[in-house]
Amino acid sequence: MYELVQLSQRDYYIESPAKIGLVRLEEDRVCLIDSGNDKDAGRKVRQILDAQGWKLQAIYNTHSNADHIGGNRYLQAQTGCAVYAPGVECAFTRAPVLEPAFLYGGYPPKVLRHKFLLAQESDAAPLTPQCLPQGFQMVELPGHFFDMVGFRTPDDTLFLADCLSSRETLEKYRIGFLYDVAAYLDTLERVKTMSAARFVPAHAAVTEDIAPLAQVNIDAVRQIGEEILALCREPVTFEQLLSRLFARYGLTMTFEQHALVGSTVRSYLAWLWDGGRLTGEIEGDMLRFHT
Repeated sequence: MYELVQLSQRDYYIESPAKIGLVRLEEDRVCLIDSGNDKDAGRKVRQILDAQGWKLQAIYNTHSNADHIGGNRYLQAQTGCAVYAPGVECAFTRAPVLEPAFLYGGYPPKVLRHKFLLAQESDAAPLTPQCLPQGFQMVELPGHFFDMVGFRTPDDTLFLADCLSSRETLEKYRIGFLYDVAAYLDTLERVKTMSAARFVPAHAAVTEDIAPLAQVNIDAVRQIGEEILALCREPVTFEQLLSRLFARYGLTMTFEQHALVGSTVRSYLAWLWDGGRLTGEIEGDMLRFHT
């Protein structure tokens, strides 16, 4: 873990729970794509930079989930580097309590205010194309989170952030976190047609052909949608539906999983409702969903 892996003359990634991209710029300067999940991750990244004699110029965050911005504050304090984040993600990066608050739907209880959902705040600036190093391209990848992006480097490496998961991750967790199901499916359909010298997903192996894995993720999303519809043939409350999904997929309910999977299931319900495949009605002072 936290091994530096070279991909091309200038492109690298640091193996970690969410891969951290690293690109050499001019002379001894480098930039990072994301920063890991906490201060310890930032410290390990700093050790790699020091060992190579590299100076950190900037961190480009793909999105604001805690496991991608958690090292920002430490690295910014240690190196004075700039931090950039796209769109709404910039607000979440500057005020990370927004992530657990969004997931919980109100002020989050202490049980959700931990480093896996609540990063330390960092002084991020809005990410625009003008902020990028020469030859970099920002690729919009919405769906997993609000305004997530990826980056194509001058060496034609495409860092894909969290826009897809490995087969193993899908089989283990079954319901991967999503904010906007329709946007996510659109993103995956676009990713299927992309070409690059190599693709680097944050939670899957580096590959030269991303289309098969993109299709696996598309199929997984649509299968979950069908499962929700099947469970909504008779009117069910949200909590009943969530409980039955956990039982169906053999998941273990925790406070964190209730927040993460619960938020995702609400997104599926919105997608199916907006698509006219189910509806919600207030019955006996309870919201019930049914096909």
